[in-house]
Amino acid sequence: MVALSLAALPLLSTPGAAADRENGKVLALKWCSACHLVSKDQPVVNDAPLASFYELAKEDAISEATLKTFLADPHPQMPGMSLSNMEIADIARYIKTLEP
Repeated sequence: MVALSLAALPLLSTPGAAADRENGKVLALKWCSACHLVSKDQPVVNDAPLASFYELAKEDAISEATLKTFLADPHPQMPGMSLSNMEIADIARYIKTLEP
């Protein structure tokens, strides 16, 4: 019994899952696409002068960590998204892996 318990310890100490780029795209299309260009196959929805995710992706000063901090406490014009930390990480990963 003790051996079985000790064998399970590595499973408990496994680090959290890595951010999921594809889930980030799904979330971005759901939550962000009304105001931002989040995908090249997305139709333009309005003329609002908001940053496209491609512009954000090429900015060296904007890291995944910066994006995660912002998404955890976004500006007032953004809808209350109530995203989990993992969902925030997924969106940030998606943005930073886009090719301009």
